[in-house]
Amino acid sequence: MKLTRKLVLAKAKASDLESVKKLNCWGCNLTDISIFSQMPSIEVLTLSVNNISSLSPLAGCLSLSELYLRRNMIPTLSELCHLRPLTRLRVLWLAENPCCGTDPSRYRLTVLRCLPRLQKLDNQVVTEEEIALALMEGDEVSTPTGNIHNQLPNNGLPDAEMENDPLNYNMEETNKIREELGMKPLSRDKFSSLSSPSTMEKPTMKKTHILDAVLLLLRDLDEEELHVVHTATQNRLQNYTLDSGDGQRSSAQKTAEIQH
Repeated sequence: MKLTRKLVLAKAKASDLESVKKLNCWGCNLTDISIFSQMPSIEVLTLSVNNISSLSPLAGCLSLSELYLRRNMIPTLSELCHLRPLTRLRVLWLAENPCCGTDPSRYRLTVLRCLPRLQKLDNQVVTEEEIALALMEGDEVSTPTGNIHNQLPNNGLPDAEMENDPLNYNMEETNKIREELGMKPLSRDKFSSLSSPSTMEKPTMKKTHILDAVLLLLRDLDEEELHVVHTATQNRLQNYTLDSGDGQRSSAQKTAEIQH
């Protein structure tokens, strides 16, 4: 069943789509929700217990803060990529969809890596520790057809030259991280103006480019997002400290065995 303008206005008791802030379409047997491409002002949306399989119509609902999708037909977590631009989204209920799989822990970490701004997932509060863990261990969600790399122009450069261009590689690393946080990708011109000459002269090693990408990304993060990065960094440093301590103890034990 297709959700129509007439049905939306009747349920919301509104005169036009633009004025609709909240909408409850629980159990309406919906399969087509393309109408939401015309509803950028929607803030709270209940679509549970339907037959929805694509979230692409929601990509333009930039005011959306709560989304309820329990018991639908969302096939894979790649559909969540359509929700990345929704920077105000704080509550998501996605349970009982095919995309949830059979490993609840892996599913939750993957969703939170894709949408790290969430404060509640499947009626459970999201903690800062979960976000930090998700950014490190959650699976990376593949972007549906038409991802940011296909949208970025080559500026007339041949494909082979673009592939070997240090600036292009660095830009892709930056935009990959920006995409995971629901941020707009940088254009090649914008990235070039942000990159210092010293950055461009560095060897084209993957870790170097990732570090440059992260440092550039930090400029656009707000206080809340910086706090998440800080927590994740602390956790990683603690792991390195523990690994280093275990290595030192192991070396000491071997030395003691040799001496005895």
